[in-house]
Amino acid sequence: MLHTRSQASPLTLSVNGETRCVEDAAPDTPLLYILRNDFELNGPKYGCGLGQCGACTVLVGGQATRSCVVPAAAAQGREVTTLEGLGTLAAPHPVQRAFIDEQAAQCGYCLNGMIMSAAALLSRNPSPDEDAIRDALRFNLCRCGTHLEIVRAVRRAARYLQQEDAQ
Repeated sequence: MLHTRSQASPLTLSVNGETRCVEDAAPDTPLLYILRNDFELNGPKYGCGLGQCGACTVLVGGQATRSCVVPAAAAQGREVTTLEGLGTLAAPHPVQRAFIDEQAAQCGYCLNGMIMSAAALLSRNPSPDEDAIRDALRFNLCRCGTHLEIVRAVRRAARYLQQEDAQ
């Protein structure tokens, strides 16, 4: 789908704790395009473009959101968090650390969506059982077959977060 910048106007978003502005954004431009093309954030991936695969998942107001089907204008006034905003190389978020520790990746294309969906789950349910984990990730597609490692990574991330809370 080609998006032209007709009816373009300035768009201000809060992304990863920073106020960012695009001078000429059409209101229906998908949030994913703004994040990747204008803000050069490469965590969210373009997968299906239909909101079905989960590769483009970001948090908008703490909710896992498919950024390929959400107009960027709908995110104004709400905090947008991408994979880059969860943690850093020096201090990864517990979910990122758990995915590394469990080696829960092969090609890695789905990881953005898996990690962002897991982070959203753990923010609302700090002790999910396996059914809750599988339910939260059910719309994130992975073709490599690392599903068992991904579920283990979410469980480990829950333990990491509980340990942080105990300190």
